[in-house]
Amino acid sequence: LVTERSYFDAYNKKRKYQGDVTGESLSLDHDFGTVSDVDAGFENKSDLQRRLKPRHLQMIAIGGVIGTGLFLGTGSDLAHGGPAGLLIGYCVMASLLFSVMVALGEMISHLPIAGGQFALASRFVSPAVGFGMGWLYWYNYIVVLPAELSASAVLVSYWTPAGKADSTCTTGICNNSLWIAIFLIVVIAINFGGTRVFGEIEFWFCSIKVLTIIGLIITGIIITSGGGPDGTPIGFRYWNQSGGFVQYQDIPGAKGRFLGFFSVLINAAFAFIGTEITAITAAECANPRRAVPTAIKSVWIRLVLFYLCSAFIIGLLVSPSDPDLNLGTGAAKSPFVLAMKNAGISVLPSVVNAALLTSAWSAGCADLFVSSRALYGLASRGQAPAIFRKVRKDGLPWVCVLCGSVFALISFMAGASGKAGTVFGYFSNMTAICGMISWACILWTSIRWQKGLKAQGIDRNTLPYKAPFQPYLSYYGLTVSILVMIFGGFTAFMPHFKASSFVTTYFPIPFFLVLSIGYAIY
Repeated sequence: LVTERSYFDAYNKKRKYQGDVTGESLSLDHDFGTVSDVDAGFENKSDLQRRLKPRHLQMIAIGGVIGTGLFLGTGSDLAHGGPAGLLIGYCVMASLLFSVMVALGEMISHLPIAGGQFALASRFVSPAVGFGMGWLYWYNYIVVLPAELSASAVLVSYWTPAGKADSTCTTGICNNSLWIAIFLIVVIAINFGGTRVFGEIEFWFCSIKVLTIIGLIITGIIITSGGGPDGTPIGFRYWNQSGGFVQYQDIPGAKGRFLGFFSVLINAAFAFIGTEITAITAAECANPRRAVPTAIKSVWIRLVLFYLCSAFIIGLLVSPSDPDLNLGTGAAKSPFVLAMKNAGISVLPSVVNAALLTSAWSAGCADLFVSSRALYGLASRGQAPAIFRKVRKDGLPWVCVLCGSVFALISFMAGASGKAGTVFGYFSNMTAICGMISWACILWTSIRWQKGLKAQGIDRNTLPYKAPFQPYLSYYGLTVSILVMIFGGFTAFMPHFKASSFVTTYFPIPFFLVLSIGYAIY
Protein backbone atom coordinates (compact mmCIF):
# COMPACT_ATOMS: atom_id res chain seq x y z
CA LEU A 1 0.00 0.00 0.00
CA VAL A 2 2.95 2.34 -0.41
CA THR A 3 1.38 4.23 -3.30
CA GLU A 4 -2.00 4.24 -1.60
CA ARG A 5 -0.57 5.54 1.67
CA SER A 6 1.38 8.28 -0.09
CA TYR A 7 -1.68 9.43 -1.97
CA PHE A 8 -4.11 9.21 0.92
CA ASP A 9 -1.68 10.98 3.27
CA ALA A 10 -1.65 13.86 0.80
CA TYR A 11 -5.41 13.64 0.51
CA ASN A 12 -5.92 13.80 4.28
CA LYS A 13 -3.57 16.74 4.54
CA LYS A 14 -5.57 18.63 1.93
CA ARG A 15 -8.82 17.83 3.75
CA LYS A 16 -7.41 18.89 7.10
CA TYR A 17 -6.27 22.27 5.90
CA GLN A 18 -8.92 22.73 3.22
CA GLY A 19 -6.03 23.07 0.84
CA ASP A 20 -6.34 23.56 -2.84
CA VAL A 21 -5.76 21.05 -5.59
CA THR A 22 -5.04 23.40 -8.44
CA GLY A 23 -5.86 26.80 -7.11
CA GLU A 24 -9.48 26.10 -6.17
CA SER A 25 -10.97 25.38 -2.77
CA LEU A 26 -11.34 21.77 -1.60
CA SER A 27 -13.65 21.79 1.40
CA LEU A 28 -14.21 19.17 4.08
CA ASP A 29 -17.72 18.32 2.92
CA HIS A 30 -16.52 17.64 -0.61
CA ASP A 31 -18.46 20.52 -2.10
CA PHE A 32 -16.14 20.45 -5.08
CA GLY A 33 -16.21 23.18 -7.63
CA THR A 34 -14.79 23.10 -11.12
CA VAL A 35 -11.17 22.00 -11.21
CA SER A 36 -8.60 22.39 -13.94
CA ASP A 37 -6.60 19.34 -12.92
CA VAL A 38 -5.99 17.03 -10.00
CA ASP A 39 -2.51 16.80 -8.53
CA ALA A 40 -1.64 14.88 -5.40
CA GLY A 41 2.06 14.90 -6.06
CA PHE A 42 2.06 12.12 -8.63
CA GLU A 43 0.54 13.44 -11.82
CA ASN A 44 2.08 15.76 -14.36
CA LYS A 45 -0.22 18.65 -15.11
CA SER A 46 -2.43 17.96 -18.09
CA ASP A 47 -2.58 20.41 -20.98
CA LEU A 48 -6.04 19.18 -21.94
CA GLN A 49 -8.78 21.75 -21.48
CA ARG A 50 -12.10 21.09 -19.77
CA ARG A 51 -14.45 21.93 -22.63
CA LEU A 52 -17.01 19.14 -22.27
CA LYS A 53 -20.23 20.21 -20.58
CA PRO A 54 -22.06 17.98 -18.07
CA ARG A 55 -24.80 17.27 -20.64
CA HIS A 56 -22.13 16.06 -23.07
CA LEU A 57 -20.67 13.68 -20.49
CA GLN A 58 -24.06 12.34 -19.45
CA MET A 59 -25.17 11.64 -23.01
CA ILE A 60 -21.80 10.11 -23.95
CA ALA A 61 -22.07 7.84 -20.90
CA ILE A 62 -25.54 6.71 -22.01
CA GLY A 63 -24.93 6.21 -25.72
CA GLY A 64 -21.44 7.30 -26.74
CA VAL A 65 -20.19 3.96 -28.01
CA ILE A 66 -23.47 2.19 -28.67
CA GLY A 67 -22.94 1.10 -32.22
CA THR A 68 -22.69 -1.97 -34.35
CA GLY A 69 -22.08 -4.28 -31.40
CA LEU A 70 -25.73 -3.84 -30.42
CA PHE A 71 -27.30 -3.16 -33.79
CA LEU A 72 -25.42 -5.72 -35.89
CA GLY A 73 -23.55 -8.06 -33.52
CA THR A 74 -26.75 -9.15 -31.78
CA GLY A 75 -27.66 -10.96 -34.99
CA SER A 76 -24.79 -13.43 -34.74
CA ASP A 77 -25.41 -13.73 -30.97
CA LEU A 78 -29.00 -14.74 -31.68
CA ALA A 79 -27.88 -17.26 -34.29
CA HIS A 80 -25.42 -18.88 -31.88
CA GLY A 81 -27.32 -18.76 -28.60
CA GLY A 82 -30.99 -18.50 -29.50
CA PRO A 83 -33.35 -15.95 -27.92
CA ALA A 84 -32.91 -17.31 -24.38
CA GLY A 85 -29.13 -17.60 -24.71
CA LEU A 86 -28.99 -14.06 -26.10
CA LEU A 87 -30.99 -12.58 -23.22
CA ILE A 88 -29.19 -14.50 -20.46
CA GLY A 89 -25.80 -13.66 -21.95
CA TYR A 90 -26.69 -9.98 -22.07
CA CYS A 91 -27.95 -10.11 -18.46
CA VAL A 92 -24.61 -11.54 -17.32
CA MET A 93 -22.67 -8.87 -19.24
CA ALA A 94 -24.96 -6.14 -17.90
CA SER A 95 -24.27 -7.20 -14.31
CA LEU A 96 -20.54 -7.26 -15.04
CA LEU A 97 -20.60 -3.81 -16.60
CA PHE A 98 -22.59 -2.44 -13.66
CA SER A 99 -19.89 -3.68 -11.26
CA VAL A 100 -17.22 -2.01 -13.40
CA MET A 101 -18.98 1.32 -13.76
CA VAL A 102 -19.88 1.88 -10.12
CA ALA A 103 -16.35 0.93 -9.05
CA LEU A 104 -14.79 3.21 -11.65
CA GLY A 105 -17.25 5.99 -10.88
CA GLU A 106 -16.26 6.11 -7.23
CA MET A 107 -12.58 6.49 -8.10
CA ILE A 108 -12.75 8.78 -11.12
CA SER A 109 -15.27 11.20 -9.61
CA HIS A 110 -12.72 11.87 -6.88
CA LEU A 111 -9.70 11.80 -9.20
CA PRO A 112 -10.72 13.03 -12.69
CA ILE A 113 -7.22 12.81 -14.14
CA ALA A 114 -5.74 12.45 -17.61
CA GLY A 115 -5.36 8.78 -18.40
CA GLY A 116 -8.49 7.77 -16.53
CA GLN A 117 -8.58 4.18 -15.39
CA PHE A 118 -5.04 3.22 -16.30
CA ALA A 119 -3.68 6.26 -14.47
CA LEU A 120 -5.63 5.04 -11.44
CA ALA A 121 -4.17 1.55 -11.91
CA SER A 122 -0.66 3.02 -11.91
CA ARG A 123 -1.41 4.80 -8.67
CA PHE A 124 -3.23 2.12 -6.71
CA VAL A 125 -1.95 -1.19 -8.15
CA SER A 126 1.45 -0.62 -9.75
CA PRO A 127 2.99 1.51 -12.52
CA ALA A 128 3.65 -1.70 -14.48
CA VAL A 129 -0.04 -2.65 -14.52
CA GLY A 130 -0.99 0.92 -15.41
CA PHE A 131 1.52 0.89 -18.26
CA GLY A 132 0.25 -2.40 -19.68
CA MET A 133 -3.36 -1.37 -19.23
CA GLY A 134 -2.80 2.02 -20.86
CA TRP A 135 -1.22 0.59 -24.00
CA LEU A 136 -3.81 -2.19 -24.13
CA TYR A 137 -6.56 0.41 -23.86
CA TRP A 138 -5.02 2.38 -26.72
CA TYR A 139 -4.69 -0.81 -28.77
CA ASN A 140 -8.31 -1.68 -27.98
CA TYR A 141 -9.70 1.52 -29.46
CA ILE A 142 -7.27 1.47 -32.35
CA VAL A 143 -8.82 -1.90 -33.24
CA VAL A 144 -12.47 -1.12 -32.45
CA LEU A 145 -12.50 1.88 -34.82
CA PRO A 146 -11.81 -0.33 -37.88
CA ALA A 147 -14.46 -2.71 -36.53
CA GLU A 148 -17.05 0.06 -36.56
CA LEU A 149 -15.95 1.21 -40.02
CA SER A 150 -16.13 -2.34 -41.38
CA ALA A 151 -19.58 -2.79 -39.90
CA SER A 152 -20.67 0.50 -41.44
CA ALA A 153 -19.85 -0.97 -44.84
CA VAL A 154 -22.01 -3.98 -43.95
CA LEU A 155 -24.92 -1.68 -43.10
CA VAL A 156 -24.52 0.24 -46.38
CA SER A 157 -24.70 -3.04 -48.29
CA TYR A 158 -28.38 -3.18 -47.35
CA TRP A 159 -29.03 -0.67 -50.14
CA THR A 160 -26.54 -2.02 -52.70
CA PRO A 161 -26.52 -5.15 -54.87
CA ALA A 162 -23.72 -6.43 -52.62
CA GLY A 163 -26.35 -6.96 -49.93
CA LYS A 164 -27.80 -9.88 -51.87
CA ALA A 165 -26.30 -13.20 -50.88
CA ASP A 166 -25.95 -14.28 -54.53
CA SER A 167 -24.69 -10.91 -55.76
CA THR A 168 -21.77 -10.60 -58.17
CA CYS A 169 -21.78 -6.80 -58.15
CA THR A 170 -18.46 -5.28 -59.22
CA THR A 171 -19.40 -1.61 -59.53
CA GLY A 172 -17.89 1.12 -57.37
CA ILE A 173 -20.99 1.45 -55.21
CA CYS A 174 -20.44 -2.13 -54.02
CA ASN A 175 -16.84 -1.43 -53.05
CA ASN A 176 -16.49 -1.51 -49.26
CA SER A 177 -13.35 0.64 -49.46
CA LEU A 178 -15.33 3.56 -50.88
CA TRP A 179 -17.73 3.67 -47.95
CA ILE A 180 -15.03 3.06 -45.37
CA ALA A 181 -13.04 6.00 -46.78
CA ILE A 182 -16.05 8.32 -46.57
CA PHE A 183 -16.84 7.34 -42.98
CA LEU A 184 -13.20 7.58 -41.91
CA ILE A 185 -12.77 11.10 -43.33
CA VAL A 186 -15.80 12.34 -41.40
CA VAL A 187 -14.62 10.69 -38.16
CA ILE A 188 -11.18 12.29 -38.48
CA ALA A 189 -12.65 15.71 -39.31
CA ILE A 190 -14.91 15.66 -36.24
CA ASN A 191 -12.02 14.75 -33.95
CA PHE A 192 -9.77 17.46 -35.36
CA GLY A 193 -12.59 19.93 -34.74
CA GLY A 194 -11.69 19.92 -31.05
CA THR A 195 -13.22 18.70 -27.82
CA ARG A 196 -16.15 21.09 -27.87
CA VAL A 197 -17.08 20.16 -31.45
CA PHE A 198 -16.75 16.47 -30.62
CA GLY A 199 -18.90 16.86 -27.50
CA GLU A 200 -21.66 18.72 -29.30
CA ILE A 201 -21.79 16.35 -32.28
CA GLU A 202 -21.71 13.30 -30.01
CA PHE A 203 -24.52 14.79 -27.95
CA TRP A 204 -26.79 14.94 -30.99
CA PHE A 205 -25.59 11.61 -32.38
CA CYS A 206 -26.32 9.99 -29.02
CA SER A 207 -29.73 11.64 -28.91
CA ILE A 208 -30.52 10.04 -32.29
CA LYS A 209 -29.39 6.67 -30.91
CA VAL A 210 -31.60 6.97 -27.86
CA LEU A 211 -34.65 7.91 -29.91
CA THR A 212 -33.88 5.16 -32.43
CA ILE A 213 -33.63 2.45 -29.79
CA ILE A 214 -36.83 3.57 -28.08
CA GLY A 215 -38.59 3.61 -31.45
CA LEU A 216 -37.26 0.14 -32.32
CA ILE A 217 -38.44 -1.33 -29.03
CA ILE A 218 -41.92 0.14 -29.46
CA THR A 219 -42.07 -1.03 -33.10
CA GLY A 220 -40.88 -4.48 -32.05
CA ILE A 221 -43.64 -4.78 -29.46
CA ILE A 222 -46.22 -3.80 -32.08
CA ILE A 223 -44.91 -6.32 -34.63
CA THR A 224 -44.69 -9.24 -32.19
CA SER A 225 -48.23 -8.47 -31.00
CA GLY A 226 -49.59 -8.73 -34.53
CA GLY A 227 -49.69 -5.05 -35.39
CA GLY A 228 -47.58 -5.40 -38.54
CA PRO A 229 -48.97 -5.18 -42.10
CA ASP A 230 -49.58 -8.94 -42.25
CA GLY A 231 -51.43 -8.89 -38.92
CA THR A 232 -49.79 -12.12 -37.75
CA PRO A 233 -48.74 -12.17 -34.07
CA ILE A 234 -45.33 -13.67 -33.37
CA GLY A 235 -45.40 -13.87 -29.59
CA PHE A 236 -42.93 -16.39 -28.17
CA ARG A 237 -42.81 -18.49 -31.33
CA TYR A 238 -39.02 -18.64 -31.46
CA TRP A 239 -38.70 -19.15 -27.71
CA ASN A 240 -40.79 -22.31 -27.99
CA GLN A 241 -38.21 -23.84 -30.33
CA SER A 242 -35.84 -25.98 -28.21
CA GLY A 243 -36.65 -23.95 -25.13
CA GLY A 244 -35.26 -20.76 -26.64
CA PHE A 245 -31.72 -22.11 -27.06
CA VAL A 246 -29.69 -23.16 -30.09
CA GLN A 247 -27.63 -26.35 -30.14
CA TYR A 248 -24.18 -24.93 -30.76
CA GLN A 249 -22.44 -26.64 -33.70
CA ASP A 250 -25.33 -29.17 -33.56
CA ILE A 251 -23.95 -30.55 -30.29
CA PRO A 252 -26.89 -32.34 -28.64
CA GLY A 253 -28.30 -31.89 -25.16
CA ALA A 254 -27.49 -29.44 -22.39
CA LYS A 255 -23.86 -29.16 -23.48
CA GLY A 256 -24.80 -27.72 -26.87
CA ARG A 257 -27.23 -25.25 -25.29
CA PHE A 258 -24.69 -24.12 -22.70
CA LEU A 259 -21.99 -23.60 -25.33
CA GLY A 260 -24.47 -21.59 -27.39
CA PHE A 261 -25.12 -19.34 -24.40
CA PHE A 262 -21.42 -19.05 -23.56
CA SER A 263 -20.57 -18.10 -27.14
CA VAL A 264 -22.85 -15.09 -26.68
CA LEU A 265 -20.76 -13.74 -23.79
CA ILE A 266 -17.63 -12.86 -25.75
CA ASN A 267 -19.66 -11.26 -28.55
CA ALA A 268 -21.85 -9.42 -26.04
CA ALA A 269 -18.70 -8.05 -24.44
CA PHE A 270 -17.96 -6.18 -27.67
CA ALA A 271 -21.39 -4.54 -27.53
CA PHE A 272 -20.95 -3.45 -23.91
CA ILE A 273 -17.34 -2.26 -24.07
CA GLY A 274 -16.86 1.49 -24.12
CA THR A 275 -19.23 2.65 -21.41
CA GLU A 276 -16.16 3.23 -19.26
CA ILE A 277 -15.00 6.05 -21.55
CA THR A 278 -16.64 8.30 -18.95
CA ALA A 279 -13.34 8.04 -17.08
CA ILE A 280 -11.34 9.27 -20.08
CA THR A 281 -13.70 12.13 -20.89
CA ALA A 282 -13.76 13.22 -17.22
CA ALA A 283 -10.32 14.79 -17.72
CA GLU A 284 -11.92 17.24 -20.18
CA CYS A 285 -15.22 17.80 -18.37
CA ALA A 286 -15.85 21.23 -16.88
CA ASN A 287 -17.13 19.93 -13.53
CA PRO A 288 -16.19 16.25 -13.22
CA ARG A 289 -16.91 15.79 -9.53
CA ARG A 290 -20.51 16.72 -10.10
CA ALA A 291 -20.99 15.45 -13.66
CA VAL A 292 -19.36 12.01 -13.30
CA PRO A 293 -21.61 10.76 -10.45
CA THR A 294 -24.67 11.89 -12.40
CA ALA A 295 -23.43 10.09 -15.52
CA ILE A 296 -22.65 6.91 -13.56
CA LYS A 297 -26.11 6.87 -12.02
CA SER A 298 -27.64 6.91 -15.52
CA VAL A 299 -25.81 3.73 -16.59
CA TRP A 300 -28.80 1.58 -15.62
CA ILE A 301 -30.76 3.29 -18.42
CA ARG A 302 -28.24 2.05 -20.94
CA LEU A 303 -28.12 -1.44 -19.45
CA VAL A 304 -31.84 -2.10 -18.98
CA LEU A 305 -33.50 -0.05 -21.71
CA PHE A 306 -30.93 -0.30 -24.48
CA TYR A 307 -29.30 -3.69 -24.07
CA LEU A 308 -31.66 -5.97 -22.16
CA CYS A 309 -34.88 -4.72 -23.72
CA SER A 310 -33.31 -4.77 -27.19
CA ALA A 311 -32.01 -8.33 -26.69
CA PHE A 312 -35.44 -9.49 -25.52
CA ILE A 313 -37.27 -7.85 -28.44
CA ILE A 314 -34.80 -9.21 -31.01
CA GLY A 315 -35.33 -12.72 -29.63
CA LEU A 316 -39.06 -12.33 -30.20
CA LEU A 317 -38.89 -10.91 -33.71
CA VAL A 318 -36.26 -12.91 -35.61
CA SER A 319 -35.67 -16.62 -36.00
CA PRO A 320 -32.15 -17.67 -34.94
CA SER A 321 -31.99 -19.80 -38.10
CA ASP A 322 -32.41 -16.82 -40.44
CA PRO A 323 -29.41 -16.90 -42.86
CA ASP A 324 -29.24 -13.09 -43.02
CA LEU A 325 -27.93 -13.05 -39.44
CA ASN A 326 -24.65 -14.63 -40.57
CA LEU A 327 -21.89 -12.00 -40.77
CA GLY A 328 -19.84 -14.23 -43.03
CA THR A 329 -22.34 -14.26 -45.89
CA GLY A 330 -21.67 -10.69 -46.96
CA ALA A 331 -25.43 -10.08 -46.80
CA ALA A 332 -25.79 -9.64 -43.05
CA LYS A 333 -28.44 -7.23 -41.82
CA SER A 334 -29.30 -5.72 -38.48
CA PRO A 335 -31.87 -7.97 -36.79
CA PHE A 336 -34.04 -4.89 -36.25
CA VAL A 337 -34.08 -4.14 -39.97
CA LEU A 338 -34.57 -7.80 -40.78
CA ALA A 339 -37.59 -8.00 -38.46
CA MET A 340 -39.29 -5.06 -40.16
CA LYS A 341 -38.57 -6.44 -43.60
CA ASN A 342 -39.96 -9.86 -42.65
CA ALA A 343 -43.07 -8.18 -41.24
CA GLY A 344 -43.74 -6.58 -44.63
CA ILE A 345 -42.90 -3.00 -43.67
CA SER A 346 -41.50 -1.40 -46.84
CA VAL A 347 -40.04 2.05 -46.07
CA LEU A 348 -39.18 2.02 -42.38
CA PRO A 349 -36.31 -0.53 -42.65
CA SER A 350 -34.28 1.90 -44.79
CA VAL A 351 -34.93 4.74 -42.34
CA VAL A 352 -33.87 2.57 -39.41
CA ASN A 353 -30.79 1.32 -41.26
CA ALA A 354 -29.77 4.93 -41.86
CA ALA A 355 -30.18 5.69 -38.15
CA LEU A 356 -28.08 2.64 -37.29
CA LEU A 357 -25.43 3.87 -39.71
CA THR A 358 -25.20 7.19 -37.84
CA SER A 359 -24.77 5.17 -34.64
CA ALA A 360 -21.77 3.37 -36.10
CA TRP A 361 -20.44 6.74 -37.23
CA SER A 362 -20.88 8.16 -33.75
CA ALA A 363 -19.19 5.17 -32.12
CA GLY A 364 -16.27 5.56 -34.53
CA CYS A 365 -15.87 9.21 -33.48
CA ALA A 366 -15.83 8.18 -29.83
CA ASP A 367 -13.31 5.41 -30.53
CA LEU A 368 -10.81 7.81 -32.12
CA PHE A 369 -11.37 10.30 -29.29
CA VAL A 370 -10.67 7.69 -26.61
CA SER A 371 -7.60 6.22 -28.34
CA SER A 372 -6.05 9.68 -28.69
CA ARG A 373 -6.69 10.55 -25.02
CA ALA A 374 -5.34 7.20 -23.88
CA LEU A 375 -2.13 7.82 -25.79
CA TYR A 376 -1.92 11.36 -24.43
CA GLY A 377 -2.43 10.04 -20.89
CA LEU A 378 0.49 7.64 -21.36
CA ALA A 379 2.72 10.39 -22.75
CA SER A 380 1.81 12.78 -19.92
CA ARG A 381 3.19 10.23 -17.45
CA GLY A 382 6.35 9.50 -19.44
CA GLN A 383 5.13 6.09 -20.66
CA ALA A 384 4.91 7.08 -24.33
CA PRO A 385 7.14 9.26 -26.54
CA ALA A 386 7.04 12.94 -25.56
CA ILE A 387 5.86 13.98 -29.02
CA PHE A 388 2.40 12.69 -28.09
CA ARG A 389 2.11 15.39 -25.43
CA LYS A 390 1.85 18.09 -28.08
CA VAL A 391 -1.47 19.92 -28.05
CA ARG A 392 -3.02 22.79 -29.98
CA LYS A 393 -3.93 26.07 -28.33
CA ASP A 394 -7.42 24.72 -27.68
CA GLY A 395 -5.99 21.70 -25.85
CA LEU A 396 -6.47 19.15 -28.65
CA PRO A 397 -3.74 16.43 -28.62
CA TRP A 398 -3.44 16.60 -32.39
CA VAL A 399 -0.46 14.26 -32.70
CA CYS A 400 -2.38 11.54 -30.85
CA VAL A 401 -5.44 12.07 -33.05
CA LEU A 402 -3.24 11.87 -36.15
CA CYS A 403 -1.65 8.64 -34.89
CA GLY A 404 -5.06 7.04 -34.34
CA SER A 405 -6.18 8.17 -37.79
CA VAL A 406 -3.21 6.45 -39.42
CA PHE A 407 -3.90 3.15 -37.65
CA ALA A 408 -7.55 3.36 -38.70
CA LEU A 409 -6.39 2.65 -42.25
CA ILE A 410 -6.29 -1.06 -41.39
CA SER A 411 -10.07 -0.96 -41.81
CA PHE A 412 -9.41 -1.10 -45.56
CA MET A 413 -8.70 -4.80 -45.02
CA ALA A 414 -12.46 -5.15 -45.29
CA GLY A 415 -12.45 -3.40 -48.63
CA ALA A 416 -9.56 -5.44 -49.99
CA SER A 417 -11.08 -8.76 -48.95
CA GLY A 418 -14.63 -7.85 -49.90
CA LYS A 419 -15.85 -9.49 -46.68
CA ALA A 420 -16.59 -6.64 -44.31
CA GLY A 421 -18.70 -8.90 -42.08
CA THR A 422 -15.88 -11.40 -41.58
CA VAL A 423 -13.35 -8.65 -40.85
CA PHE A 424 -15.82 -7.11 -38.39
CA GLY A 425 -15.96 -10.46 -36.58
CA TYR A 426 -12.17 -10.62 -36.26
CA PHE A 427 -11.91 -7.07 -34.95
CA SER A 428 -14.77 -7.53 -32.48
CA ASN A 429 -13.13 -10.66 -31.02
CA MET A 430 -9.87 -8.80 -30.44
CA THR A 431 -11.70 -5.90 -28.85
CA ALA A 432 -13.81 -8.08 -26.56
CA ILE A 433 -10.82 -9.71 -24.88
CA CYS A 434 -9.11 -6.32 -24.53
CA GLY A 435 -12.23 -5.09 -22.79
CA MET A 436 -12.27 -8.02 -20.40
CA ILE A 437 -8.66 -7.36 -19.42
CA SER A 438 -9.37 -3.65 -18.92
CA TRP A 439 -12.45 -4.38 -16.84
CA ALA A 440 -10.53 -6.87 -14.70
CA CYS A 441 -7.82 -4.26 -14.09
CA ILE A 442 -10.41 -1.61 -13.18
CA LEU A 443 -11.97 -3.95 -10.63
CA TRP A 444 -8.54 -4.93 -9.28
CA THR A 445 -7.77 -1.23 -8.90
CA SER A 446 -11.08 -0.73 -7.11
CA ILE A 447 -10.26 -3.48 -4.62
CA ARG A 448 -6.92 -1.82 -3.89
CA TRP A 449 -8.67 1.55 -3.62
CA GLN A 450 -11.07 0.11 -1.03
CA LYS A 451 -8.14 -1.26 0.98
CA GLY A 452 -6.41 2.11 0.82
CA LEU A 453 -9.48 3.93 2.10
CA LYS A 454 -9.81 1.46 4.96
CA ALA A 455 -6.10 1.65 5.84
CA GLN A 456 -6.26 5.43 6.07
CA GLY A 457 -9.57 5.53 7.91
CA ILE A 458 -11.33 7.55 5.20
CA ASP A 459 -15.12 7.40 5.28
CA ARG A 460 -16.47 6.55 1.82
CA ASN A 461 -19.55 8.63 2.58
CA THR A 462 -17.38 11.74 2.18
CA LEU A 463 -16.52 10.89 -1.44
CA PRO A 464 -18.32 12.58 -4.36
CA TYR A 465 -19.81 9.19 -5.29
CA LYS A 466 -20.10 6.03 -3.19
CA ALA A 467 -20.36 2.77 -5.11
CA PRO A 468 -22.89 0.25 -3.74
CA PHE A 469 -22.15 -3.29 -2.53
CA GLN A 470 -18.40 -2.80 -2.24
CA PRO A 471 -16.01 -4.57 -2.20
CA TYR A 472 -18.15 -7.63 -2.95
CA LEU A 473 -19.40 -6.33 -6.29
CA SER A 474 -15.81 -5.77 -7.45
CA TYR A 475 -14.85 -9.34 -6.50
CA TYR A 476 -17.85 -10.66 -8.43
CA GLY A 477 -17.00 -8.63 -11.51
CA LEU A 478 -13.33 -9.59 -11.36
CA THR A 479 -14.22 -13.29 -11.24
CA VAL A 480 -16.66 -13.12 -14.16
CA SER A 481 -14.33 -11.06 -16.35
CA ILE A 482 -11.45 -13.50 -15.80
CA LEU A 483 -13.64 -16.51 -16.64
CA VAL A 484 -14.92 -14.91 -19.85
CA MET A 485 -11.39 -13.81 -20.74
CA ILE A 486 -9.98 -17.32 -20.41
CA PHE A 487 -12.80 -19.44 -21.81
CA GLY A 488 -14.47 -16.99 -24.18
CA GLY A 489 -12.36 -18.13 -27.12
CA PHE A 490 -13.47 -21.77 -27.02
CA THR A 491 -15.01 -21.33 -30.47
CA ALA A 492 -11.47 -21.31 -31.90
CA PHE A 493 -11.25 -25.02 -31.01
CA MET A 494 -14.66 -26.15 -32.27
CA PRO A 495 -15.42 -28.07 -34.37
CA HIS A 496 -11.72 -27.94 -35.27
CA PHE A 497 -8.84 -25.64 -34.40
CA LYS A 498 -8.92 -22.31 -36.27
CA ALA A 499 -5.62 -20.43 -36.02
CA SER A 500 -7.05 -17.09 -37.20
CA SER A 501 -9.80 -17.14 -34.58
CA PHE A 502 -7.39 -18.23 -31.84
CA VAL A 503 -4.90 -15.44 -32.57
CA THR A 504 -7.47 -12.66 -32.87
CA THR A 505 -9.18 -13.78 -29.65
CA TYR A 506 -6.23 -14.43 -27.35
CA PHE A 507 -3.50 -12.11 -28.64
CA PRO A 508 -4.38 -9.30 -26.17
CA ILE A 509 -3.58 -11.50 -23.14
CA PRO A 510 0.15 -12.09 -23.88
CA PHE A 511 0.34 -8.53 -25.23
CA PHE A 512 -0.76 -7.16 -21.85
CA LEU A 513 1.48 -9.53 -19.87
CA VAL A 514 4.58 -8.75 -21.94
CA LEU A 515 4.02 -5.00 -21.57
CA SER A 516 3.42 -5.13 -17.82
CA ILE A 517 6.20 -7.58 -16.96
CA GLY A 518 8.62 -5.87 -19.34
CA TYR A 519 7.93 -2.49 -17.75
CA ALA A 520 8.39 -3.93 -14.25
CA ILE A 521 11.73 -5.50 -15.18
CA TYR A 522 12.95 -2.43 -17.06
